[in-house]
Amino acid sequence: MLTIDRSLTRLHGRAPLDAAPPAGAHAAFEPAATRTVYGTLLNHRGALAALGEAVHQPPYKAPPRAPVLYIKPANTWIGSGAPIPVPAGIGELEMGASLAVVIGSTACRVGLSDALDHVAGYTIANDVSVPHAEFYRPSIRHKCRDGFLPIGPWVTARRLVADPDALELRVFVDGHLRQRATTAELIRPIAQLLVDVTEFMTLAPGDVLLTGVPAGAPRARAGQQVAIEIDGLGRLESALVPEAELAGGAA
Repeated sequence: MLTIDRSLTRLHGRAPLDAAPPAGAHAAFEPAATRTVYGTLLNHRGALAALGEAVHQPPYKAPPRAPVLYIKPANTWIGSGAPIPVPAGIGELEMGASLAVVIGSTACRVGLSDALDHVAGYTIANDVSVPHAEFYRPSIRHKCRDGFLPIGPWVTARRLVADPDALELRVFVDGHLRQRATTAELIRPIAQLLVDVTEFMTLAPGDVLLTGVPAGAPRARAGQQVAIEIDGLGRLESALVPEAELAGGAA
């Protein structure tokens, strides 16, 4: 049985876990061979508010009425401790702290009362992005480059997380606290997000749903160290390294 981070190591040759999961952490998660990682845009109140009046203008025309999803493909996945490649010509990257929900059983048109029953556990994700102002159609070149999704360091069982809608997220750059946010700021709390997403698509065991990035994601550049903490879930650590210095990139 594998945690998500060990499975990423096996499939993609990434760095292994730098510590064993804490006692009681979810260690029985077996990822589906065809799992998918979905990101959710504008699900933090501050992130939506940051658009200001632009959210009522073209191309948006109105606040989202349903979850706005995008995909972080397999080339983006790396484990805790693996380097984040910084592409040539890009000075800084956004460090997008996000609670990641790992699906444990098939979820299709779930109800609010039983939505969390389909969750295997939770982990930490860094939804890395090239800074950009346009959110209408997330650009692959901004969000889907090699190594742009550190995830881990382990999956913590759902039963060990009393309230996933009350977890503090902290982002550190070179040891300095750069951002503090909470999942209480989600426009769609975890259960409601699952209800709304599974209304139009099925989530399969091993799928991962990122719940959203807070406004003002800290930026970091090559040579810096980044860490993301979420209450009760551990600490996800990464170094930013020029892509050219990594043999063959992050693939």
